[in-house]
Amino acid sequence: MANRLASETSPYLLQHAENPVDWYAWGTEAFEAARAQDKPIFLSVGYSACHWCHVMEHESFENEATAALMNRHFISVKVDREERPDVDAIYMLAVQAMTEHGGWPMSVFLTPEGEPFYGGTYFPDTSRHGLPSFAQLLERIAELWQTQRSDLVDSGNRLSAALVQSVGSSSATALTAADASILDAAMNGLTRTFDSTNGGWGGAPKFPQPTVIEFVLRRHLATGDASLLDMATSSLDAMAHGGIYDQLGGGFHRYAVDDIWLVPHFEKMLYDNAQLARVYLHAWQVTGKPLYRRIVEETLDYVAREMREPSGGFYSAQDADSEGEEGRFFVWTPAEIVELTGDASLLMAAYGVTQRGNFEGKNILHVAKSTEDLARESGIAVDDIEARMRRARELLLAARGTRVRPSTDDKVLTGWNGLMLTAFAEAARVLDREDFLVIAETNAEFVLSQLRGSGGRLLRTWKGGDAKLNGYLEDYALYAEGLLELYQTTFDPAWFDAAVEFADLIMARFADPASGFFDTSDDHEQLLLRPKETQDGAMPSGGSVAAMVLAKLGAFTGDTGYSDVAEAALASMRAEMSQAPLGFASWLSALDFVLSEPSELAIVGADALPMLRLVRSTYRPNLIVAAKAGDDDSSVPLLTDRDAVDGATTAYLCRHFACERPVTSADDLATLLHAKL
Repeated sequence: MANRLASETSPYLLQHAENPVDWYAWGTEAFEAARAQDKPIFLSVGYSACHWCHVMEHESFENEATAALMNRHFISVKVDREERPDVDAIYMLAVQAMTEHGGWPMSVFLTPEGEPFYGGTYFPDTSRHGLPSFAQLLERIAELWQTQRSDLVDSGNRLSAALVQSVGSSSATALTAADASILDAAMNGLTRTFDSTNGGWGGAPKFPQPTVIEFVLRRHLATGDASLLDMATSSLDAMAHGGIYDQLGGGFHRYAVDDIWLVPHFEKMLYDNAQLARVYLHAWQVTGKPLYRRIVEETLDYVAREMREPSGGFYSAQDADSEGEEGRFFVWTPAEIVELTGDASLLMAAYGVTQRGNFEGKNILHVAKSTEDLARESGIAVDDIEARMRRARELLLAARGTRVRPSTDDKVLTGWNGLMLTAFAEAARVLDREDFLVIAETNAEFVLSQLRGSGGRLLRTWKGGDAKLNGYLEDYALYAEGLLELYQTTFDPAWFDAAVEFADLIMARFADPASGFFDTSDDHEQLLLRPKETQDGAMPSGGSVAAMVLAKLGAFTGDTGYSDVAEAALASMRAEMSQAPLGFASWLSALDFVLSEPSELAIVGADALPMLRLVRSTYRPNLIVAAKAGDDDSSVPLLTDRDAVDGATTAYLCRHFACERPVTSADDLATLLHAKL
């Protein structure tokens, strides 16, 4: 018999709709029931592509005896962290304070007032590795609730007060040119901790960290230091060649469980693929390396093929498991490859396929030998090898398509769609892919029509025609960033106007008067505290992206109201950026933009394409571009009073709205850009 979750739209909550647990979704009904029945709350937070969330469900939440304990002693609340990042952030802070670590599934016990008094992550069905079984934990918490409740409530009160204090506001002095030392200190820190053997930062498990690579690319462009480019490219090469990249279907898995990028955790997240596609695009612009362009196109082609809702939204994730096994969809035996391709010796040598395998007796495809090495060893021409490999990959991909696929989390999240909009819009103009532009514009039309509520406010999530939940800071910031990139691809002022509207809402509803931004709006549901997450993790923080968006709008409009708020937010993060660059890389990129004194380029005239191709031929992260045809009206202030000189398409290169002499040819613009950027 289905429980209350059957009426939800979140795929993660719906996965639990047939559990014997009497689940509640987050909301007043659950807290009222806890007070009325005098029971504590068990809060379980996870997401649909979370492997250990599935394990805990199968072990405990599907177990009749365990469910009976939960129903007898607790009000059980299930939360999708992707729909409710506010709830997740608050109680993750609590779990980290109690245990010094966190993760998902997150398991927290609360008073009926929502105050946490005990928590952890995954609890097994049998006692092991120093952890009690989940059933034992339930029994112990239930006993303490009856016998030592005042101690639990006091503990919850103290922890809640500490959490509120930990997210207090702080102010800082204004940014100055001296703050460039922050960029240097951060880069020194990243250099010290870089894995020069395998690329990337840290050991197993190893995460892609595209925001860090993005910052490293920026510093290379600013300083000309070739070692920084080597740091970025060695990381990108290692990931592109590893098992973390889907060598057949394109796109990246979530992370590698080892330190050599070989064995992935097989889930695929929209936000990873958006950010990685973008940083590979920038690396291609800087280096011209064909591999990087191929990775961008394969990744975005994968998203277009498998992660796109018919109306234009992007799905959230694909699971790691299929048929109850992690990675089953993606791995191969030599016999399977031979049966499909015939003489598979080249492909197996190229992708490191062996009888022993590299993952539970099967093979994760990875680039073990380059095409050039294979040509040298076999005596076969490179072009011939590439043609054979291409055909073999097509056969394997088609055969893989007949397997039972991992499930897809088909909810559409506004902020995550903003990340992917940014990737498609930028790739469309840089790679001259009209199909990418159509996808980007369709997404923007979809979100702006389907994910907005009263007063034009953004909503968080959409599924099957049902949009709901207040938008968070990350939704406004990430989607505004995507719209600005789409504007700089099409120069349709409607996209610019929508970005301005969302930026104004950030200023009005999310800005902290002291500095920075809250994650929730000022009229959001009352929670234990108003979260203010600043760290850049798997996704850039809403605050860092908001700072970048507002700084760019300051350049587009000349309105210091935008840039002042951005700079105050950045100034308040000085210590974090200097001391922990791995966790604040998106903030560092925003600081790099502001301290670079960004340049503005206005192009006016009917034939702007030659100039635009020039501008897009390399990565110029601290240049913003506006354009219009002739005397057309535009709402973009950067274009105000800009005219085509003698009817010729004219470019104005400016800084703080002080402009160089206008130029009317791509060659003259190239000279000007070389001298000034």
